[in-house]
Amino acid sequence: MVGVSDHQVRDSNLEAGSTVVRISVPAVHSVCLPPKKSALESAKHRLSEMFFPDDPFHRFKNQKLFERVVLGVQYFFPIFEWAPHYSLNLFKSDLISGLTIASLAIPQGISYAKLANLPPIIGLYSSFVPPLLYSILGSSRHLAVGPVSIASLVMGSMLEEMVSSTAQPVLYLKLAFTATLFAGVFQASLGFLSMRRPRLFWVTAAAPLASVAISTILFFLLRHKDHGISTIGHLQKGLNPPSANMLYFHGDYFGLAIKTGIITGILSLTEGIAVGRTFASMNNYQVDGNKEMLAIGVMNMVGSCTSCYVTTGSFSRSAVNYNAGAKTAVSNIVMASTVLVTLLFLMPLFHYTPNLILAAIIITAVIGLIDYSAAIKLWKVDKFDFLACMCAFFGVLFISVQIGLAIAVGVSIFKILMHVTRPNTIVLGNIPGTQIYQNIGCYSEAMRISSVLILGIEAPIYFANSNYLQERILRWVREEEERIQAKRENSLKCIILDLTAVTAIDTSGLELILELRKTFEKRSLQLVLVNPVGDVMRKLHGSKVLESFGPNSLYLTVAEAVADISSAFKTHLCIP
Repeated sequence: MVGVSDHQVRDSNLEAGSTVVRISVPAVHSVCLPPKKSALESAKHRLSEMFFPDDPFHRFKNQKLFERVVLGVQYFFPIFEWAPHYSLNLFKSDLISGLTIASLAIPQGISYAKLANLPPIIGLYSSFVPPLLYSILGSSRHLAVGPVSIASLVMGSMLEEMVSSTAQPVLYLKLAFTATLFAGVFQASLGFLSMRRPRLFWVTAAAPLASVAISTILFFLLRHKDHGISTIGHLQKGLNPPSANMLYFHGDYFGLAIKTGIITGILSLTEGIAVGRTFASMNNYQVDGNKEMLAIGVMNMVGSCTSCYVTTGSFSRSAVNYNAGAKTAVSNIVMASTVLVTLLFLMPLFHYTPNLILAAIIITAVIGLIDYSAAIKLWKVDKFDFLACMCAFFGVLFISVQIGLAIAVGVSIFKILMHVTRPNTIVLGNIPGTQIYQNIGCYSEAMRISSVLILGIEAPIYFANSNYLQERILRWVREEEERIQAKRENSLKCIILDLTAVTAIDTSGLELILELRKTFEKRSLQLVLVNPVGDVMRKLHGSKVLESFGPNSLYLTVAEAVADISSAFKTHLCIP
């Protein structure tokens, strides 16, 4: 028996042999239509929810003109929002973190430029202008700017370096292995030290720069014993030269540039926003996705006019920035200022830096980015996500960034299509002593209702899945009738469709409801709908679908539907 409070019951006397059974039936509530809105109001609300879920303009409400102007400037330039409250204590933390991240950014910048077959100086240019722009436009306090991941080119860069070198291949491979091993062991040992002593976090961050310094000194001392190992060579001092004159909107490579720009743009936006939100959640503040997209877009457009490659939020640099105690985006300004000093005065120091050590830094960095635990977690949680991850990893590593991502996106789209076209349907049963109905496959104590089959649909109903749902529901009915016949229970009389999880429905879905009603009516089965949500209820009412249903065919909850229908059938509420 379903228990309810006294003010919610109405009595019904049912005959069960010679015994009169009194059943408490919940009061039946009507299902209401959502408030009526005009087409313009509905479209406005829908677009607002679609593109502005966080209501970014709520601060402008009920404000005077001057205050709106100030809020507008702060919205587009977040630095004006936090700068008035900036203090010396905050600057001390940002200064340390900025210098720490600069020690990582300088060798990495040169290495990534070499990796992309660009002049090494481009890496330093890209570590100067973009961080400055992000500190003005970005909303994250801990995001540090770095290059878009191009790990797939690591091995190609190493091979190309070997071929282009005048050294003997065997000697070069030995030196390459030695340099990689040296850099890896050196950084790993420093990383272990910083883990044992958290206050020495800066030691790990300075490892790449220390590797560059040591290798440069050694090569300088042994420069007379030339083995044909190439070095960085001369780097021009000075600030970023303009490159707007190198932008061409025509030519044979214009289409390729558009395709590459779209792919790298998606990569940079996804990575930058994800990294920013990761560190924001750790420090209990919110990152505005719109501001992040604006900041990343502007800094890359300006960067393309100032001799920079594509940059975004770097997880490794941001992690160092966070561990170094960064409080605001001023740490990016300090890093950019350090790079500025390097560009103006310290370029000659890199003349004898071997290209080998740069490749070794990239390889050790890439190896450190492989997150084995995350892959194992994906395998345990979602096999499709794991498949997409593996496709992206091996595709990018062995083919190209574009192909690898395309395969991963294809797998993800296939997963979405599977969920849309093959939605989940479940059989619901009553948890004894309650009015709760749950999946009988998950809750062993859930009990079927005599003569009633309760089905839940866990997805919107569209043209893409309406035929599948019709076939699957008819199969559920057939299997229920076979089960009843095998156990010699009361015959099936009613099918209840719980529409609570159906958030949307189109005309094909409405046709499905009508077709099911007609099919069940021919078989002397009653179809009952439960809890259609706002938009679904509005379409059911507007299409006149509900008019074709008889009385007692629409309920607010499954419990009310079961109690009312069972009362009409003069049966017990649960299996004897």
